[in-house]
Amino acid sequence: MSITCSALNGTVVKSGETFSFCNTVGKATPERGYKEAEIFDKDGNIQKGYGGGNCQVSSTLYNAVLQVPTLTVVERHEHSRKVSYVEEGKDAAVSYGSVDFKFRNDNDYDIKIYSSSSANTIDIRIVKI
Repeated sequence: MSITCSALNGTVVKSGETFSFCNTVGKATPERGYKEAEIFDKDGNIQKGYGGGNCQVSSTLYNAVLQVPTLTVVERHEHSRKVSYVEEGKDAAVSYGSVDFKFRNDNDYDIKIYSSSSANTIDIRIVKI
C-alpha cells in the first residue's frame, strides 16, 4: 500500500480532466518494489499476484471522491467477491490493463490528491488548488 500511496500522493487533476488510477499508479511489478500477495481473479478465486493492496487504496480514493459532488465517477468496478475493508458496494477494484477507477474533475479549478498509509490505515485527502 505504501508504494501505491506514494505514487498517488501529490497527483494534480486539472479542471475538466479525467483521472485514471491505473495510469497514475502504474503497473505493480517486483522491479517497482511490489511483493506477491493475495489477489482475486475475475471469477473471485484467490491467487498470488502483484498489486495486492492496490484496491484498498483505490477503494479509499473512491469513497473520498463520493464525498465531493463536483467529481464524477466515470469508471468503477466492484470486486468479484466481497472484500472486508469497506462495506458492500463501496469498493473500487483495479487491475492494470483491465479494470480501472476513473473520475472527472468537473470543478472550474484543479484539485490535488494527498495519500498516505500506515500499517493499518490509508488516508486520502482531496484539496482545491
